[in-house]
Amino acid sequence: MLKRYVGDRSFYIRIFAVALPIIIQNAITNFVALLDNIMVGQLATAQISGVTIVNNNLMFIFNICMFGAAAGAGIFTTQFRGSGNNEGICYTLRFKLILCGILSLIAGFAFYFLADPLINLYLTGDGDPQMAADTLLAGREYLFMMIWGMLPFAITNAYAGTLRECGKPTVPMVAGIIATFVNLVLNYTLIFGHFGAPAMGVRGAALATVISRYVEMVIVILWTHTHTEACPYAKGLFKSVYIPRDLLGSIIVKGMPLLLNEFMWTIGMALVNQCYSTCGLDVVPAMSISSTIYNLAAVVFRSLGNTVGIFMGQMLGARRPAEELMDTNRKMTALAAFSGVVFGAIVASLSGAFPMLYNTTEQVRHLATNTILISAVLMPLQAYSFPVYFTLRAGGKTVMTTLFDCGSIWFLYLPISFVLSRFTGLPFLAIYTVCNCTDLIKCIVGTILIRSGSWIQHLTGPGKE
Repeated sequence: MLKRYVGDRSFYIRIFAVALPIIIQNAITNFVALLDNIMVGQLATAQISGVTIVNNNLMFIFNICMFGAAAGAGIFTTQFRGSGNNEGICYTLRFKLILCGILSLIAGFAFYFLADPLINLYLTGDGDPQMAADTLLAGREYLFMMIWGMLPFAITNAYAGTLRECGKPTVPMVAGIIATFVNLVLNYTLIFGHFGAPAMGVRGAALATVISRYVEMVIVILWTHTHTEACPYAKGLFKSVYIPRDLLGSIIVKGMPLLLNEFMWTIGMALVNQCYSTCGLDVVPAMSISSTIYNLAAVVFRSLGNTVGIFMGQMLGARRPAEELMDTNRKMTALAAFSGVVFGAIVASLSGAFPMLYNTTEQVRHLATNTILISAVLMPLQAYSFPVYFTLRAGGKTVMTTLFDCGSIWFLYLPISFVLSRFTGLPFLAIYTVCNCTDLIKCIVGTILIRSGSWIQHLTGPGKE
């Protein structure tokens, strides 16, 4: 029985050869984000809240949509890689760059002209009016600076995703590590005004992030185009914007549901957070503290979920037997779920100490501690659902993927949070617990979909662009 869920030594060597660079990059990125969050947390509660509203809602929507925009073409990239079709990979990267670039420009204009009403959505709870005004000011200053980093983030996302899908995860890992350390040093310098620089507060934090994104973009672009032996698909990438009509149609058919899914999912989560914020102004900084340590702990299972998608896509492109696909998927999913148990226990043990690092009120710290505990207990459910999502996506079942991922937010999570926050007197922690327990339903549905094997389909290869 155990052998069905546990692989041998060679199995894990193959898995971590792909997963480890992704884990390292994401771990360092999230660790630096944790330090950034703590640095901003030394300013005041209003600054914590303003940055949190922008990062956890507005920029979160943009970032996830960029991943979604590239994900549809990424399905084809992994299968082209499995079948050895470099020309096809070139077309998919070209598509990613065009779409991500256009969307980043649209989002930048939207955030610039709609900054105040978007931030004010999260300032409707009970609390000090002056605190709400200070939070709005901090959020606006931070957002206006962050807009300048949206285009380089979009370009980096297109290149880095393709490199990972083609078996070169170390390159974006190194670029990400360098960029995060640039961000860390500049944060220390610009937030507090060290080394002769002006003390810019939240604007300094945003400027540091923008500069680091340009650094990361330059590294991945230069490496890709100076190593065309390893990246033959980069040759002639900018000679034209041509993409074969049949392939373009296939990417749109398969990819647009993924983009729609990511967009609707993030909008749904932003609305859920807005429902939480009606429980009081203390909820926003408490959620910021909780999400910071949670995101760091979730690095392993999220990276393993991404790795599942890469492996499944390449195996599908190489026409591996269905039995082998199911066996590999089952063992990788079990590994991700186990990591959720381990890191959930670690987070729970730190729930009382971590909020003490922030310069905020005792009420916010208490709320953050309990939010962290709830997230830690439920972490194994999310750890299981991640590889399920990426498995469905790898097989091109984009409509099924959308219903699985986005449907759970719009038909379970959001309605429950809306009703409980508006029409009951339940406190935030009770609402947060009930909403997150809906992940159990998502896991059950995901298990049924995976075991059916309907996600196993070939999108590239002989006779296909």
